[in-house]
Amino acid sequence: MIELVAELSRGPVFLAGEALECVVTVTNPLSPTATSASSEALAWASAQIHCQFHASESRVALPPPDSSQPDVQPESQTVFLPHRGERGQCILSTPPKILFCDLRLDPGESKSYSYSEVLPVEGPPSFRGQSVKYVYKLTIGCQRVNCPITLLRVPLRVLVLTGFQDALFPQDEAVAPSSPFLEEEEVGRKDSRLAELAGEFLMAATSRRSLYLYNISDGRGKVGTFGIFKSVYRLGEDVIGTLNLGEGTVACLQFSVSLQTEETVQPEYQRRRGASGAASVSHVTHARHQESCLHTTRTSFSLPIPLSSTPGFCTAIVSLKWRLHFEFVTSREPGLALLPPMEQPEPVVWTGPEQVPVDTFSWDLPIKVLPTSPTLVSYAAPGPNASTVTI
Repeated sequence: MIELVAELSRGPVFLAGEALECVVTVTNPLSPTATSASSEALAWASAQIHCQFHASESRVALPPPDSSQPDVQPESQTVFLPHRGERGQCILSTPPKILFCDLRLDPGESKSYSYSEVLPVEGPPSFRGQSVKYVYKLTIGCQRVNCPITLLRVPLRVLVLTGFQDALFPQDEAVAPSSPFLEEEEVGRKDSRLAELAGEFLMAATSRRSLYLYNISDGRGKVGTFGIFKSVYRLGEDVIGTLNLGEGTVACLQFSVSLQTEETVQPEYQRRRGASGAASVSHVTHARHQESCLHTTRTSFSLPIPLSSTPGFCTAIVSLKWRLHFEFVTSREPGLALLPPMEQPEPVVWTGPEQVPVDTFSWDLPIKVLPTSPTLVSYAAPGPNASTVTI
């Protein structure tokens, strides 16, 4: 029996373009004094990062897969296929790297190997939506002589920050000569540079503040004014807005605002609506504020953006956008009819109307949500850093 442990050096969350580092430890757990203790041998071990894509058949119409390339590896074969047995299609993978060959471990002996790979910048972010799913994993394959391959999968979360990778690493650098002896140093330098510039890019994009005012009206007049100080946010930030109802000519009885994502299947991949077809657009609410505001002149709200959510992105099959979804309930009666009389010759008990004819309407305000520091996401929403399998 051999125990294989894969441990990520810096949590399971990464920015596309960063270098993933993993320590793989192989151990013969038997004590040297055990009666059944003996040396254990492994033929080889290899590691590879891959992204699995899965689409809902009721929402997405994909072209038929290529039947000439089976995606299930027979156990009798010795070919390392990381996505064997996984749902969906493997749409992105890094070149496999060999960790060791012909390893023999005595009882109680342990050996560790380092694996490092740069996450591709051209891939989609990790996402589990209602129409599609993009799932990243680090898969380590290991085989004993004359035995089936054993796969150890380590789940990853990849954040994609669009707009600065091309400027950071021009394509000309890919064809420039490089020394294999300086490869590790160069990867570390680029990784540090990427993290630093990504932080500066996010700070510059999300720190700009300017008051944006929107007049909210229905068919009968002005309801109020909505104010927000910025339209670009990072994961983990709060969306803060103010609502001024004192200027309105139409009485607002209640309002709600929801922080939502809108997942849309691209037109060429939309399933035709029918008995088995589902909507090509789906919404998920991440935070919500509701308030009764009949006698309210001014109010505000704060909606947190979860660190576990996915920033906006767009691929050939699906797009994800963020928005604030407002719903207003307004009175058809004049505003003064809902208030107690101002002047009375003697004290009286005033009772509000039991029924009020109302109208409802909604309004959507698009916002932009970007990633944040992967270290912050790993710290605030920790996931498993290590995975284990027994061979």
